[in-house]
Parts: sequence; structure tokens; C-alpha cells
Amino acid sequence: MKVYIYQQSDWPNFKWDNNSILLPLSVVRHSQGKLVGKMEALGFKLRNEAVLETLTTEVIKTSEIEGQVLDLDQVRSSIARRLGIEVSGLVPSDRNVDGVVDMMLDATQNYAKRLTTDRLFGWHSALFPSGRSGLLKIITGKWRDDSTGPMQVVSGALGKEKVHNQAPPAAEIRKEMKTFLTWFNRKPDEDLILKSSIAHLWFITIHPFEDGNGRIARALSEMLLARSDDTSQRFYSMSSQIRSVRKEYYRILEKTQKGTLDITEWLVWYLKCLEDALNSSNIILSKVLYKHQFWTKFASESLNTRQILLINKILDNFKGKLTTSKWARIAGCSQDTALRDIQDLLNKKILRKDPSGGRSTSYSLMNL
Repeated sequence: MKVYIYQQSDWPNFKWDNNSILLPLSVVRHSQGKLVGKMEALGFKLRNEAVLETLTTEVIKTSEIEGQVLDLDQVRSSIARRLGIEVSGLVPSDRNVDGVVDMMLDATQNYAKRLTTDRLFGWHSALFPSGRSGLLKIITGKWRDDSTGPMQVVSGALGKEKVHNQAPPAAEIRKEMKTFLTWFNRKPDEDLILKSSIAHLWFITIHPFEDGNGRIARALSEMLLARSDDTSQRFYSMSSQIRSVRKEYYRILEKTQKGTLDITEWLVWYLKCLEDALNSSNIILSKVLYKHQFWTKFASESLNTRQILLINKILDNFKGKLTTSKWARIAGCSQDTALRDIQDLLNKKILRKDPSGGRSTSYSLMNL
């Protein structure tokens, strides 16, 4: 019985209904063009800020989809260092953070380069620098070997497992990946946006690695979207949108992998997700512009490095309320010094006291 899509006799000759995808593809193309035009109208510094914000979000969210939470400051610092973007408050980053960043930057900054087996092996090794996924030792930088049994996506308690998907046997991976890479590298017959969707589904279906397949599939999507935009500067995050509909993402993948080679429903879903990602880019743009307007307004004020560090943290998704104890911990200073820093910013009307509502006084940035 043929349960999975790769077991179909004409695999991997995907089919779709052009009439069903024509409108959503046109909408995405239009939004894509508007966004790139809008970003190109910004100055160099603001574009870099938008790229840094977008790539940070992409790395954080592609990891969250797999249940891995990365430190935002480490991700941001790792990306800034590699792209040569000057930002304040850089922190050291762990190897596992640098690995995801290296993969995503190679995919998006070198989007025009050929995709090879060696390049994929490099990405996979970067994702798992210790050779482990959590506590489990895994094969890195090589195709999986199924030594522990078939590669399955399973949920449920022990003894009551539900198999959502089973990948092709390890013995077939070399042949499957050769076909995939030949298709990926040739001049596309399909629109590059459609190609990014097909590549995503195709790679995840093959599941060539023991772990990390989802993150690599999303990097491949970003690589082809960068080709479609014809720029290494990323201004929208597909993974961020997928993370917000993660259950639906897994549902449509499972349904498609157990269906026929007509992947119209998957393509329509992917295009809607991409449209939402493009629309959400306005949030990133607004944040970058607000930060620029803020520093322009207070450019003449004399601020110390601690104040600049904490203000930027507030502007860059600060979690919770700002108190003197948090200021002291983040800035590495005494509470007395923190209080003097804060009082200075209150006098300069950069900070304001929040309405009382707890044992500790908290502070927020003044509205522009």
C-alpha cells in the first residue's frame, strides 16, 4: 500500500492547478516588489538595521519551530559581528547560536551559489557543533543511516505512538538528493517563489539528516526567496510567520506527504503564509524607523555607555519592567550607579516613571 507521496510511481513529478495559485502568487509578487522598493528608499544604516532585525527574527523563530529557544542578544550579536554591522552591547554567543546564524547567512548572503552535498553537510555540522541533539548523539555532516530504525515523525505516549510521517529509507537518500540538487541548481522552469515552496516540501519529505531537517528546509526556502528578490538583504521572515501557525504548518505538511503529487493545497497555503510574512515586515520597518527617530531626537544629549546599552535594549524587545535592579544587573554596575543613570535620563525627559503598581518603581521610555 502506497501511504506516502514519495512512494507514488511518478515521484517527484509534482503537479498543481495554475488557476488556483495565479491570484495568490500575483498578490505575493506585488507585495514583494513594494517592500523591496520601500526598503531601498531607506538609507544604508536603516537598511542594515532592518536586515539585522529580520535575520535575528528568522534565526530565533526557525529554532522555536523545533522547540529550541535561543538567546535573542546572542543571536543579534552573532549576526552583527558576521555582517560587520555596528551595534552597541554586543555579547558573546554560544556555538549552537553561531551555527544557526552561519547556516542562515550562508543561505541568504550567498544565495546565487550552487547548492551542493558538501554545503549541506557544512550546514548540518554547524547546527550540531557538539555532535549531539540535546543529550542524544547523532550523525552530523552525513546522510542518516537508519541504524536505529526507520526515520519517523512520531507523537504520543510510549506504546500509544502516532506515526505522522515516515521518510524514504536511508539506502535511497543518495539517489533522492542527487535528483533534488540537480533540480535545485538548474535554471528554474517554475517561478522562484513557487520553487522555494516546492524545495521546502521536497527536502522535508526526503528528511536526509538524522535531525535539523526542518531548519535546513526553511534555510533553503530563504535562499530561493533571496534569489527571487535578487538581493542578500532580508526584510521579511518566513519562519516568523510559520512559527505563529506552527500546528497548521505540521498539519498541511503531513496531509501533503500522505497525499498525491498534486500539491496545489500546499502551494496555496505557503503563498498565504508568505503574504502574511511580507505584510508583517511593516512591524520591523516601524520598529527600525522609531529607533532612528528616537536617537535623532536625543542626538545632542550626552549619554554614557550604560545608558546607551539599556536604551537600545528597551528599543530592542526588552522583556518585563525596567527597574534599578535590572539596570544594575544588565549594565554590571551598583544599584546606586543605576539609580544615578536613571535619574539623569528622567531629568533629560528620556525616561519616565511608570504609574505605581508594585513594590519596585519601574521606568519606560518617553513617547516621541
